[in-house]
Amino acid sequence: MTLKEYNQSVDLFADPIFRFVAKNVKDHHFAEDIVQDCYEKLWKNLDQVNGEKVKAYLFTTAYHTMIDRLRKEKKVSLTGELPVSMVGTSEQYSDLGERLQEAVNRLPEIQKAVITLRDYEGYSYQEIGEITGLNESQVKVYIYRARIFLKNYIGATDVLV
Repeated sequence: MTLKEYNQSVDLFADPIFRFVAKNVKDHHFAEDIVQDCYEKLWKNLDQVNGEKVKAYLFTTAYHTMIDRLRKEKKVSLTGELPVSMVGTSEQYSDLGERLQEAVNRLPEIQKAVITLRDYEGYSYQEIGEITGLNESQVKVYIYRARIFLKNYIGATDVLV
């Protein structure tokens, strides 16, 4: 990879990587640190990274760095199960986006990552698999489970309006 390709990767992918991490951790400074770490790792491995595969390398690095840091800081519960009383709510919200974001934040970390990559960033199942280290079938299953959870959590749309 050349210096020009490195600089282009910063211009092209820094914002999408930041959005991906920020959607998963909800901490602006934490997300900035992850992006910076990714580009530092890319710089250190400049000779080993193919310029055509830099996007996958960066997102994979961001994903693994984020997971490692979250586990170290114990910010995320690894159980992923919610009490039955929390699955559906009777509160009324006028803001669907706020309700959806609340539901996404309750997803287990892997489901949150794949649903964010698919529905917010628009990556294909294959690309998500490359980023997360999962096979395409696993990605589909996690996305399906996340969507079912979101559907159940949000409930009927007439309650939202």
